[in-house]
Amino acid sequence: MNSQKKILTLHSLNKIIQKLRRQDKTIAFTNGCFDILHLGHVSYLEAAKKRNRILIVALNSDRSIREIKGNDRPIIPQKERAAVLAALKCVDYVTIFNEPTPLKVIETLKPDVLVKGADWKGKDVVGSGLVKSYGGRVEFIHYVKGLSTTQIIQKIIEKCPK
Repeated sequence: MNSQKKILTLHSLNKIIQKLRRQDKTIAFTNGCFDILHLGHVSYLEAAKKRNRILIVALNSDRSIREIKGNDRPIIPQKERAAVLAALKCVDYVTIFNEPTPLKVIETLKPDVLVKGADWKGKDVVGSGLVKSYGGRVEFIHYVKGLSTTQIIQKIIEKCPK
């Protein structure tokens, strides 16, 4: 499939998910900014895809990231971030959301599995109560320490001459 065809509006994606459900496919969902894609992201997404699940990635829009992380972010615009994610073999579909959290996306798609990094264990994961309420589950995937976009940006800043 052409990677650009994997980037869908929430409405279009929901129609596809309904068809996939009728085929007894398991829908896994994760979300994030994925501002500067790195090994931590890729290993996380590959692990989320396991067991032939359909992996949906909800991507924070530029506006959403600015609300969460400030006006200096994102580094990479949403269309480019979505295209890079969609090009990954492990990612089946990408949808972009404008809100600070993906709750509306989760409410609409009702994934079977909500996937987060292990760094979220013990924290309030948005949508986890909803997913569990209809029999879904939350999975935590190994977090690669030292690999975060914020840390990468900080290293670049430190290495640049003033």
